[in-house]
Amino acid sequence: QVQVVESGGGLVQPGGSLRLSCAASGSIFSISAMRWYRQTPGKERELVAAVGPGRINYADSVKGRFTISRDIAKNTVYLQMNSLQPEDTAVYYCNVDARSSVYDNYLNYWGQGTQVTVSS
Repeated sequence: QVQVVESGGGLVQPGGSLRLSCAASGSIFSISAMRWYRQTPGKERELVAAVGPGRINYADSVKGRFTISRDIAKNTVYLQMNSLQPEDTAVYYCNVDARSSVYDNYLNYWGQGTQVTVSS
């Protein structure tokens, strides 16, 4: 089994910055892609950023403000969020594709989410 734990959320003023972290642990042989999603009440969960072999993707709404990075050795992904705006307020979820051995398929795992609130 694989556990995914996010941290780093909180309250920040507009224009401020936060850095989210997500660590995957447990029975992990390798990780393919790691992603950050966010969700607000009444809305669908949306992809914010993703990092995989040879690629990085961002939602248009965060390009130029957010940066995703990954520490492969630590099975950890980060999301540096700058110039935060009230519309960035959401629960941010980490999502990981991991497998437990070279013979297994990659399975998808979610963290429990961390709240980010941007308000003055």
